[in-house]
Amino acid sequence: MVLPELRIAPSILAADFTRLGEQIAEAETAGADQIHIDVMDGRFVPNITMGPLVVRAARRATRLPLDVHLMIIEPEQHIPAFIEAGADIITVHVEACPHLHHVIQQIREAGASPSVALNPHTPAVMIKEILPFVDMVLAMTVNPGFGGQAFIAEMLPKLRAIRDMMDAAGRPIHLQVDGGIDSTTTPQVVAHGANVLVAGTAIFDAPEGIQAAISALRRAGQR
Repeated sequence: MVLPELRIAPSILAADFTRLGEQIAEAETAGADQIHIDVMDGRFVPNITMGPLVVRAARRATRLPLDVHLMIIEPEQHIPAFIEAGADIITVHVEACPHLHHVIQQIREAGASPSVALNPHTPAVMIKEILPFVDMVLAMTVNPGFGGQAFIAEMLPKLRAIRDMMDAAGRPIHLQVDGGIDSTTTPQVVAHGANVLVAGTAIFDAPEGIQAAISALRRAGQR
């Protein structure tokens, strides 16, 4: 099966929050495809970040899809607030959802695109039965909680296993990767089936600037 088109999803976790709207707009002008928003509750992961108010602010700053990654327990309690704030894509973790199918249905019925994420230690097979119901799978290539971590190269075979399951499902599903993504790791993850690249520090902390960083990632991901 032909891979879906390459997408660049800058993660605002690494943005300068004193210039958040400006940096989101700059990423859009530079050719970003969607904006990635990492929501952490200090319980599912050891960090606290942002909530619906930040999603609402991002919605005012861009027309790009807002890709909201919920690294929280009981995400079903908060999905309506994030969608009302402007989220277009909602990702929940298989590890946080004992009733995952119900939560995925909740997201779709509320008008957003559903996605499911796996932590590095979680086997790829854990999402096999949910593939008919999601539009994207997010494979974490670092342990979630903090930006700027080193890419875990041992996740590459897992990406290939997920892409193979997607191909067998017979419908287009995006494979997103998040963690240590830069111009060096991008060719590796794309070669193993990924097509949506989440990058934070590689974009917002790039000495050459946001425009050049996004262009470099796109060139690195050309197949």
